[in-house]
Amino acid sequence: MRRELPAEVPPPAPRTESGTTGASPAHHTHHAHHGHHGSHASQAPKAAQAPRTPQTPRTPQPSRGPESGATPAADGPSEPALTGRQRLVNGLWPPRVTRAQLIVALLLSGLGFGLAVQVASTSDTDSALRGARQEDLVRILDELDDRTERLEDEKQGLEKQREELENSSDQAEEARRQTIEKERQLGVLAGTVAAQGPGIEMTIEDTKGTVESDMLLDAIQELRAAGAEAIQVNGVRVVAGTYLSDADGGVSVDGNKIKSPYRFKVIGKPQDLEPALNIPGGVVQTLEKEQATVTVERSDKIVVDALRAPKRPDYARSSSR
Repeated sequence: MRRELPAEVPPPAPRTESGTTGASPAHHTHHAHHGHHGSHASQAPKAAQAPRTPQTPRTPQPSRGPESGATPAADGPSEPALTGRQRLVNGLWPPRVTRAQLIVALLLSGLGFGLAVQVASTSDTDSALRGARQEDLVRILDELDDRTERLEDEKQGLEKQREELENSSDQAEEARRQTIEKERQLGVLAGTVAAQGPGIEMTIEDTKGTVESDMLLDAIQELRAAGAEAIQVNGVRVVAGTYLSDADGGVSVDGNKIKSPYRFKVIGKPQDLEPALNIPGGVVQTLEKEQATVTVERSDKIVVDALRAPKRPDYARSSSR
């Protein structure tokens, strides 16, 4: 900081014996009335600017130029310097939350909740599997392997169809051929086309009359889960909209009353269908608890020839154009 030097005070003018300056008496008399007060006023600031002694150093005055913006040090007591911890506290509190930080916090909360739910469900499944017997665990693993194999075969079939469509020289003809094949497959699932192939035959003898419709429905659902492609029960084709209800002395399937023995003809992979019925606590054990007799036989050729008339929906229409 630049230190200003006190203004130089001109030496006092020599006085005459009469106590006045070297000016003439007439000149002094001429300015006495209007210069006396002005001379004292002009000399007062000069006396205030007299240099101080070295024992009392003068505080530097701020520069009067427009470039000086510093505040004098003598204006007031300076604030105490903040420590590093105080700066950290001042930076963190009060918290300043932006919209982006709020969105990230919500997403992380949802992710944590989903992980917690998944871990809880996995723990429940693990607890159930720990209580199972070794034979049950082996059977469950076999079923999982079979389902994985079926899905892999289906995936390979779809990839093959895509390659044929891409590589065929006559794509229109190939698409028509695949459309016909797809229509036949859908006809089998809808029950409008007869089908044959490997599968099983299951016969349920109900001599006590204890078998109810919900037990037969459980058997159908278990067979579908094991990969059954076509099912027929006592001459009635089972399709997606099939319903079962109890009737006097038997069971009604889609309004058709059937009686014991209940004969199931199922087309699918026998190695998957039979174990699915014989799992612990499954269909066979449940029916045997009701004193019913159940026999399951594998076959390389099962014929499902019961047909369903195609029904056009009343309200649903294809959305493709």
